[in-house]
Amino acid sequence: MAAHRARRWSVGGLVLLLSAALAAAFLVTTTGPATSRANAAAAGAQTWADEFDGAAGSAPDRSKWTLETGGSGNGNNELQYYTDSTRNASLDGNGNLVITAQKNTDSGLRCWYGTCQYTSARLNTAKTFTQAYGRYEARIKIPRGQGIWPAFWMLGDDLGSAGWPNSGEIDIMENVGHEPGTVHGTVHGPGYSGGGGITASYSLPNGKAFADDFHTFAVDWSPNAITWSVDGQTYQTRKPADVNGNKWVFDHPFFIVLNLAVGGNWPGSPDGSTSFPQKMTVDYVRVSTSDSSGGGGSRTGAIKGIGGMCVDVAGASSADGTPIQLHNCTGVDAQKWTTGSDGTVRALGKCLDVQGGSTAAGAVVQLYTCNGTKAQQWTHTAARDLTNIGSDKCLDARGNSSADGTRLQTWTCTGAANQKWTVG
Repeated sequence: MAAHRARRWSVGGLVLLLSAALAAAFLVTTTGPATSRANAAAAGAQTWADEFDGAAGSAPDRSKWTLETGGSGNGNNELQYYTDSTRNASLDGNGNLVITAQKNTDSGLRCWYGTCQYTSARLNTAKTFTQAYGRYEARIKIPRGQGIWPAFWMLGDDLGSAGWPNSGEIDIMENVGHEPGTVHGTVHGPGYSGGGGITASYSLPNGKAFADDFHTFAVDWSPNAITWSVDGQTYQTRKPADVNGNKWVFDHPFFIVLNLAVGGNWPGSPDGSTSFPQKMTVDYVRVSTSDSSGGGGSRTGAIKGIGGMCVDVAGASSADGTPIQLHNCTGVDAQKWTTGSDGTVRALGKCLDVQGGSTAAGAVVQLYTCNGTKAQQWTHTAARDLTNIGSDKCLDARGNSSADGTRLQTWTCTGAANQKWTVG
């Protein structure tokens, strides 16, 4: 989109994120997931959620969300001032978060262009939750009108150190008010940012508008692909090859952003047809390790290698550091591995892990508490290689052996039989 915005972070928000980036080097989750609703989409292991259950007029949960403040224009010449007031972001008592954009009545609020014309809200999880890979989903009823710009999106947790767009951005849903029946999904990174973002759109049939009802917006994100959907309908998949030789920066944890902007380079300014207040109503936001409905779902089963031997947790122990080996296939839980779109391979409640995060050939593979690092992220290729993301090396049976008890390691990918694996 030629008119797409140049960037989405604010100067005030960047100060917040500089400190958050230091604390978010690994996967961080909050306390246990909220109770699922009857109409929830089928998903894998839920890692984070907000169902927005609370009293009418109460503030969003500060243990989950940080409200950004300021009127910098966010690099897009936006017109709103983001506040942390419940006048702009509050629960409605019916299980929804309501973000309200309205005309400003406080002459003391200053924006980049002078006295602010509008106020609204922008929430993020930079301090409280980040995750690499999985399904990110929200059910939202968007507002309407010229110059209105709601969004549900993500930024890389290294924004404070790498800067934008090197940290990456995944726009799960954006709508500009002059396109009432269309939403956009986009990735931004080095060499493909701003108006050069890699994007696609989804339009409702029969001239319907997204503001007329709730819709479910989601991405399913794996190490090698990001897939966008609306109401379960896939409309775009992007892979590393799609960034035209530029760096694929979607290989580390991201945090979530919800906001309702007013004006800006892409949507243009409100006009006489735009009424205020406008409300973005969010029923829920949920994150899981995978989407069992088909967008890159998890599966559980044996992993078989050379000689038909199974990948096995030695002694069926779930202790950190337990060796991973080949063993005759017996069907026990120590040989049942679950793979998901978050890139992990899990057994006995823990992750297949390269010891010490080593990138050296010959690093041993072990069972370890899941922590979201690249040492625990794997890709199973069409060639049947099981490749570790952190080291870019293959799971390997030592000495080309299929003997019972052969230790597994990572090694430079050679295409040999001791590096070929059948999963599930």
